[in-house]
Amino acid sequence: MIHGDDGEVYDLSYARKAAAILITLPLLVMYTEAVLIPSLPTIQKQFHVTPSDVSWVLSIYLLTGSISVAVLGKLGDMYGKRRLFLIALTVYAVGVTFTGFAPSFPLLLLARGLQGIGMAIFPLGFTIVREEFPPRMVPQVQGMISAMFGIGMAVALPVGSYIAENYGWEWTYHTVIPFVLLILFLTWRVIRESRYITPGKMDWVGILLLVVFASTALVGVTRAPHIGWSNPQTLVLLATSLASLAVFIVYERRAANPVVPIHLLAEGNVLIANIGIFLAGFAIQMMNQAIIYVLQMPPPYGYGKNILDSGLLVTPNAIGALIAAPLAGRYMTRIGAKPLVALGAVLATAGLLLLSTDPVGMGIPRLISLVVLVSSSIAVLNVSLINVLIFSVGKRHMGIATGLNSLFRNLGASWGPAVAGTLMTMYYTLIHIPTPRGMISLKIPTETAFRYLFMLSAALYVLLFALSTMIREVVKMPPEAEPR
Repeated sequence: MIHGDDGEVYDLSYARKAAAILITLPLLVMYTEAVLIPSLPTIQKQFHVTPSDVSWVLSIYLLTGSISVAVLGKLGDMYGKRRLFLIALTVYAVGVTFTGFAPSFPLLLLARGLQGIGMAIFPLGFTIVREEFPPRMVPQVQGMISAMFGIGMAVALPVGSYIAENYGWEWTYHTVIPFVLLILFLTWRVIRESRYITPGKMDWVGILLLVVFASTALVGVTRAPHIGWSNPQTLVLLATSLASLAVFIVYERRAANPVVPIHLLAEGNVLIANIGIFLAGFAIQMMNQAIIYVLQMPPPYGYGKNILDSGLLVTPNAIGALIAAPLAGRYMTRIGAKPLVALGAVLATAGLLLLSTDPVGMGIPRLISLVVLVSSSIAVLNVSLINVLIFSVGKRHMGIATGLNSLFRNLGASWGPAVAGTLMTMYYTLIHIPTPRGMISLKIPTETAFRYLFMLSAALYVLLFALSTMIREVVKMPPEAEPR
């Protein structure tokens, strides 16, 4: 037992065991998710669906995940984080188990939806770290959790791609089932229930409004690049989302036991952390989509790499994040989260602006080096912003606060590909490819599209830097408080 800087007593042995479990989860999740994207064409052929239909394999996961992180986060505050963490992890295990065995496309979507619901494990896990770990240990553990996302990507790209190519995409799921079940068992045995529980009645009207807002926003933005931003369906979905958000805010201000205490979002650090994570997710997804196209487009429009080679070339991104995130967590209590947010925004901006100069002509070594710089900077940003959030919120509202942060992250991640797809549709050229059936015409994005994507991403990080100047420092701790 040790005394933390906040006067609480913490069980260091328990914290280390719990940290080992929570740090492993992103590794498993990223392993399954990273290989799924390049497998989408195979899934489309296997189930005889259209490209628009198969995109729902990703969209349904994002949609159910965005709703569950907020709802289960609130329930965690009310009934205990461990209890809801186990429920979410069990649902995820069921989803992972049945995804690879899905006999039809609707059942595949159902299994993916269950996986999305299970994504509430991450905000609930962040909450457990903040509540049960000594304050000085929190940024380090958060940094390791963020780093494991990178390791999962690094493992998934070569190993998962090999399994998918030689044994089928289903086996990326089959091989992970024993590990997910093991983590579920260890969680049940090791993780303790939260000491901070706030009983109350569930705000079902607020939940319904939140579901309508998140679902219409995500569906509208996801479909917009395919059917057009001016399409009546898109306009109705986005208008419905904005209207439900407005009603949600008004209702929650008056609710006796709101699902989202509006005063949380009004607090400066919480608002900045949520806007910041939205912008970071928005920009990184735009960059990632642009990079994959730059690598795979045929010369002179790109580098002409196949899917596997492209995956291997972007693997250094994961390694950069693996190094940067734990370092940021380790030194955050000494230098503070605020300067790290600013540093990450500045470095990401610089890297993106350099990428915009000549993405196709600069050569692969320079291209990948700049992408690693941007990815590492974003890893620093992410771990800093989550610590700004969790050190700014009372522990009794930690579940809903981290859940909302994950919701903002997902919203940003959905906007990124949508805007990227729109820009690449606006700036394109026609190329003619010979096939056994004759010549076919193919629209491919031009270098102008890539330049605009990188410049727009850089502009978002400039905005994020401006927001960082308004952060109230809450993570930095005095040197004399260092444990001996």
